[in-house]
Amino acid sequence: MFGIIGGTGLYSIDGLEILETKPVKTPFGEPSAPLTIGKLGTEKVAFLPRHGVHHQIMPSEINYRANIWALKSVGVKKVISVSATGSLQEEIIPGSLALPNQYLDLTKGKRVSSFFGDGIVAHISTAEPVCPCLERHFESAANSVGVKIHTGKTYACVEGPRLGSRAESFFLRSAGCHVVGMTNVPEAFLAREAQLCYCTVAVVTDYDCWMDDPSQHVSVDKIMALYKDALVSVKKSLHALLCNPYKDRLCHCRSALQGAVLTHEEALPLDKKKILDFLRA
Repeated sequence: MFGIIGGTGLYSIDGLEILETKPVKTPFGEPSAPLTIGKLGTEKVAFLPRHGVHHQIMPSEINYRANIWALKSVGVKKVISVSATGSLQEEIIPGSLALPNQYLDLTKGKRVSSFFGDGIVAHISTAEPVCPCLERHFESAANSVGVKIHTGKTYACVEGPRLGSRAESFFLRSAGCHVVGMTNVPEAFLAREAQLCYCTVAVVTDYDCWMDDPSQHVSVDKIMALYKDALVSVKKSLHALLCNPYKDRLCHCRSALQGAVLTHEEALPLDKKKILDFLRA
């Protein structure tokens, strides 16, 4: 089952045959919104708007743990995350799509970043934080409908909610980052802790603010205008992926917790053991 996390401007999926709207309770509170569960093509899909149904939740206010937990609780195994981003490289033009496979975490500790802690010690590997199988199949689906997509890129995640300064934009470029956004950390890493396959579709809306031409600098109205247009390509690619599903293959995502948990299970209280058992399932 696929989970789709919708970012700015993506609050529903065209063509989704809605089966139910499901409120979900988690040990970490409520997710951003009730899950919309339906079918697209031959695949069952759970859709979650990251910022809420009315875009009322800022990036640092998102309950990332509850969102990932909620998706897993209804049977999701593969997560496609759609996010608006700024480009830090001239060749990644506004309106294009990218599949980042690395993340640079520049958030500031306001977000709870792990399911672990409070009695459970675990250290997962995030050397390759994106599922290579899911990434490859999304790229293939996009190409099959004529959508070109940048791959092998690095996503810098900043705290927000303000848009960045030029000094910050130049710093990110010098650090080898390709796109910048506010929402994929800790989302990507929590998906790995929950042993879910995860892939980001970065929708490039602007050139951030590193260019000398002020007319190219990011603004909210520009983000929304280009994002709306680029979502056509995202939806075409999602349709192609879901209408021609690939067979699951074992990947490292589904065994991410193997050898990662250091706490002896007999030392865990029942509520913590239930959390660990859920993440391992």
